[in-house]
Amino acid sequence: MDTNNGDKMNQPTCEQRIDKQLESTISELERMYYSEDESEREEFYDYGLSFDYVSPNTFKEQEQGYFRYQLSWGGPSDEFRIYTNPDFTPHYIEYVFLDWFDGANRKCNKNDHKVIFDICEQDFFECGSFEHAFNESIND
Repeated sequence: MDTNNGDKMNQPTCEQRIDKQLESTISELERMYYSEDESEREEFYDYGLSFDYVSPNTFKEQEQGYFRYQLSWGGPSDEFRIYTNPDFTPHYIEYVFLDWFDGANRKCNKNDHKVIFDICEQDFFECGSFEHAFNESIND
């Protein structure tokens, strides 16, 4: 008898799992990003898988482009989607958790998720990563 199929059917949905996953991700980012330990700071710079721009209409019903800070890929995967103003300053950030034909998202706010806003402002914006990723998407 195949019990794997039944286990998959009883697995919690992304909506049921996202809050715990977001909390864990924010804690990990805070540990690395705000650390004074050089090895933990280096760990932060190796943490994400990619940073890129997703053009409007890349996916069905996706009218607005966004920058993707992808942390993991496959099943499950998670990422931050960063929506910016024309000058590339972030105005909206959401955390997205996906797992095999299921997904959930949460809007991030500066009070509870300060670290992702700091990363966007101090690393992605000040270093020109937003503009670079956007220009790379145009040249592809």
